[in-house]
Amino acid sequence: MASAPSVIEVTAGEIAAELQRRGISSDERVTLTIEPEGELIPGRRESRTKVVAAGLSDADIDRLIKQAQHEVEPRIA
Repeated sequence: MASAPSVIEVTAGEIAAELQRRGISSDERVTLTIEPEGELIPGRRESRTKVVAAGLSDADIDRLIKQAQHEVEPRIA
């Protein structure tokens, strides 16, 4: 008898632990639905994927963001 599908809501970092807790082995097939909640900048995730594909690291991205912030923020004397 097949069990009914269940919906769980966890963070991305909690997925593996949740599957293990439920006794789902790593070779079993599961369906994962990604629903980002309240993304502040709609294209950010797609843009980050492209930047990483270009060979930049998270540290590089952070540095570029800070550099851009300093360029546009007014200087406080």
